Amino acid sequence: MDPTLVTLFIGLITVLATATLIGQILGRRAESTEARATVDNLNARIRAWWLMVAIFAVAFVFGRIVTLVLFALTSFYCLREFISLTPTKPGDHTALAFAFYVFLPLQYVLIGIDWQSLFSIAIPVYAFLLLPVLAVLRHDTDDFLSRTAKLQWALLLTVYCISHAPALLLLKIPGFENKGVLLLFFLVTVVQASDVLQYIFGKLFGRHKIAPVVSPNKTWEGFVGGGLAATLLGAGLFWITPFTPLQAAGMALAIVLAGFSGGLVLSAVKRSMGAKDWGRMIEGHGGALDRMDSVTYAAPLFFHLVNYFFAA
Repeated sequence: MDPTLVTLFIGLITVLATATLIGQILGRRAESTEARATVDNLNARIRAWWLMVAIFAVAFVFGRIVTLVLFALTSFYCLREFISLTPTKPGDHTALAFAFYVFLPLQYVLIGIDWQSLFSIAIPVYAFLLLPVLAVLRHDTDDFLSRTAKLQWALLLTVYCISHAPALLLLKIPGFENKGVLLLFFLVTVVQASDVLQYIFGKLFGRHKIAPVVSPNKTWEGFVGGGLAATLLGAGLFWITPFTPLQAAGMALAIVLAGFSGGLVLSAVKRSMGAKDWGRMIEGHGGALDRMDSVTYAAPLFFHLVNYFFAA
């Protein structure tokens, strides 16, 4: 395991341990129902962080294949949550089977064998063209367009977009060979820290809601304060990347903006289905897609920015 990564994990564990202790103290001191709910939500986010750190530690220790398997499983759970929340019909079953058992594993196999050109188009071209054909062969045209679009959208977000996170391991950056795992760490740390910091700043200073119908907890104060804090965090992590401090700040800002957009869009999707959370995989904090919604937008943007400006 890279010594730099070991140092990062030790630092992250120290921060999480401190946050856990503070969360427990705040929980005991909370008196009002609203205060307890806020602290419970914060502690749930901290527990989710512990889970993610444990998963990534296992992945990074055992290497690229395990990392790909874990992200493939994450995509599987996210896709299942998306499909479970959006209605399907018997006529969609063949297309669903291909989405889960052909295109999902194929996407991660293509990363594993370093076939970047096909990885980039397998889902947005071939899956998008084939899945409607498989559905139409079942001779069910009721709501055909909306049913097909839901499946395509689900596959794009939960498999194609999320797979761009481990695809960072493919990039060949001069002077930064075999260190793609550090870029993955940078992405996940910034995007998740942004979510938590926006929540904290919003609770402390939030007054003006951004989209009260879509996501009542998101405020302009939380977005600006948490986003800037996460951007500064990303700038401070420049030493683990091929970026200068200014470039790291720019990349972090792009991740923050994309992550916020992803969270807002997927909140609108689940609200349209009358649901508060995507699932119950993480106790007290929804499903896998509730934790990965920001990654769906941030991972592709970060991957292509790094690929365009830094890869050979």
